[in-house]
Amino acid sequence: MISVYPDRETLSRAAAGLFAERVARAAASRGRCAILLAGGETPRRTYELLAEEPLRQRVPWELLHVFWGDERCVSPDDPRSNSRMACRALLDRVPVPAGQIHPIPGNREPREVAEEYEALLRRFFAGAPPRFDLVFLGLGVDGHTASLFPGSPALDERERWTAVVRRAGEEIDRVTLTLPLLNQAELVLFLVAGEDKAAVLREVRVETPDALPAGMVMPERGELRWLVDRPAARLLRGQSDPTP
Repeated sequence: MISVYPDRETLSRAAAGLFAERVARAAASRGRCAILLAGGETPRRTYELLAEEPLRQRVPWELLHVFWGDERCVSPDDPRSNSRMACRALLDRVPVPAGQIHPIPGNREPREVAEEYEALLRRFFAGAPPRFDLVFLGLGVDGHTASLFPGSPALDERERWTAVVRRAGEEIDRVTLTLPLLNQAELVLFLVAGEDKAAVLREVRVETPDALPAGMVMPERGELRWLVDRPAARLLRGQSDPTP
């Protein structure tokens, strides 16, 4: 399902509203809610809105468990850190218990971090299906999502929940969650904004949906929704699923 919004602000408000709704629903039915946050600039405004009224009071923060879809192997105070962005925009401003916030440590040996983060996830989901209640993802201009890049061996992973990857042209490693875990989610929300995403969005949604990493995210028993702004959706005109 694709929902098209006039601009990034409207998109961000819609995403924040869905966040509040899904967290409240999961907490009421199971006593806790597990979410997966994305990095990048697109979700920043959504996070800021959640820390403000009226949404702030609608979220049972004390029942929330926060994880990340990927992280660059940099120090926690590095501007490139996904956890740093989410903490500054949201988590430092709301009462989530510190023990329920689970960043991927970026300042240690990458393979050790990946193994420890997978072990943490397996403990968290022990005895229950490994299903995040809500997953936020973004879309790169090359079709990547999380840190799953085109051509990466991590795309072929079928058992492991984490992987160490390196983007072509970069000198730092990344730790990412993998498709076997992402595709167990209850709800995956892709947030896509900006005219520079128009061509890749058309490719992922219309032309060759499963040829790029973002198109390989297909929840097995959950829901997949794309929230996009009008500039990103401009090449989808004439398709059946974008809203006016």
